[in-house]
Amino acid sequence: MTSRLIKQAVKTELFASKAPLEWAVVNNGTLYTAQIPINASGEVVAGGINAQSKQVMDNLMHTLEAAGVNSDAVLQVLIYVTDRSYLAEFNQVYSQYFTAPFPNRAAMVIAGLAREEMLVELVVYAAVN
Repeated sequence: MTSRLIKQAVKTELFASKAPLEWAVVNNGTLYTAQIPINASGEVVAGGINAQSKQVMDNLMHTLEAAGVNSDAVLQVLIYVTDRSYLAEFNQVYSQYFTAPFPNRAAMVIAGLAREEMLVELVVYAAVN
């Protein structure tokens, strides 16, 4: 018996990217998503790491809701920031969206992201029905 990959896009109200991507896909009970700090117009939000952290988390919560789950379904979060000093402020925002037991996570400090003005990006895996 061979298994068959059945990948489904999650329909969200996030800005429709011109890049060849889906904001989230589901396969075999797992949601795969990457979130960036853009608003409904597709613009990176101004206001520094605090504003971008809130936007990226709001975008994530919207995506989870669109997939029929909430933050309790999140299994792992990979956090990318462009400066180590941003992690403390990101953690303050992040802690408002999750409760114990918290998702597994890793944080990476990187040289830059796809859009120069972006300070944070998330890659998230969540369980779905």
